[in-house]
Amino acid sequence: MRHCGILAHSTEGAALCFLEFCQEGVRRLGSHTYPDLTLDYIAFGPMMPAWDAGDYDSIRATLSVSVDRLARAGAEFFICPDNTAHLALGRPGPDLALPGVHIAEAVADQAASEGRRRVGVLGTRYTMESSMYPHALAARGIASESPAEGDRQLINEIIFNELVNGVFTEQSRAEHVRVIGDLAERGCDAVALVCTEHPVLVTPADSPLPTLDSTRLLARVGLAVGVGDRPLPTWRGGPVERAAGGSSAEGAR
Repeated sequence: MRHCGILAHSTEGAALCFLEFCQEGVRRLGSHTYPDLTLDYIAFGPMMPAWDAGDYDSIRATLSVSVDRLARAGAEFFICPDNTAHLALGRPGPDLALPGVHIAEAVADQAASEGRRRVGVLGTRYTMESSMYPHALAARGIASESPAEGDRQLINEIIFNELVNGVFTEQSRAEHVRVIGDLAERGCDAVALVCTEHPVLVTPADSPLPTLDSTRLLARVGLAVGVGDRPLPTWRGGPVERAAGGSSAEGAR
């Protein structure tokens, strides 16, 4: 089995990814059995001014320190359960010390396997207003929608004021359900929960649409790579290259 590294960027989501990886291992392999797993976490608070300024290159440099440390710990590949962090990891720059599974590719692959045609995207303002998910989904012939501007701001505030601090309220859940309902009315047949903590707030039973849980999907792909059911990924940061026909060329399928 291959040693997996988790590149953490927010507490609650990284913890959920860690738990899902281990629980999926037990489901697949039996009691107390899963590949070696190392988690590295540089607190994102000092990086917030760079996020607000759009200075993704400096954030990439900081995140690359975590990847270096995972490599020194013996990890053979990494997964990063923070969607927004991939905006920085996807910037051009030196190869990261380890290959990684790109979270948007994992989510888009699942959407395609389910036959989704139009997917709503819920995450941080940075993620919802980026091209990351529209491009990953479009490469598989899937359209995407993001909430209206006011709702994007509301969701972003809930994420940074509550969710990343472990605060999950009924009011915030109700707001998310309302926004997902709006996406359903706009023709979406699924919603991608692409804030790491969203799956804790909004369960499949809560959602008006079928959910694509980016945190757990990534953990399961990571476990599959770890046990050898999937090849090692080849993506080492920078833009994701895709093969003809829209499939991922990063090797994590």
